[in-house]
Amino acid sequence: MSDIASGDLGPWLSPEDLDLVRRKVPMLYIDAVPARMDGRGDLEAIGLLLRATSEGTMSRALVSGRVLYHETVREALERHLEKDLGPMALPRLPTSLVPFAVGEYFPTPGGPFHDPRQHAVSLAYVVPVVGDCQPNNDTLELTWLTPAEAVTPEILGDMIEGHAILLKQALAHLGRLR
Repeated sequence: MSDIASGDLGPWLSPEDLDLVRRKVPMLYIDAVPARMDGRGDLEAIGLLLRATSEGTMSRALVSGRVLYHETVREALERHLEKDLGPMALPRLPTSLVPFAVGEYFPTPGGPFHDPRQHAVSLAYVVPVVGDCQPNNDTLELTWLTPAEAVTPEILGDMIEGHAILLKQALAHLGRLR
């Protein structure tokens, strides 16, 4: 009986195996735009993460991460939101898992979505957050910005590959891009 059929998934891929798979197979990711909504469901603010890059610079980003083997998209959203925003963020996951956008990241530069490590496909969601956010792990800060503040050239210029495009698509999806 295979490990999968027996329910034993074993350890996740080693770093070496993950590098090999990334060179051969598109990887599935989620991107989440944390949002504060008013009582009527209108957008008040967008949450952007502040992180240090491997090059030593600072960048702004959306909540983002890989969907693991045998993990649902909903479970991946929950895991990454809790990892980046803290356990008391209280995200309101969408009832429908239809994303507002799909980002297609390629290892070759030139397109709007670039990831030098891999070919990846990302499903993007706006996720209302109602609780207290305390950034975790490699997140230095979570900044809440109004829609107008979020699309200033300074903020968009600080965002990592593709996330500025997804942010603008999220605001357009919510009817807030002018």
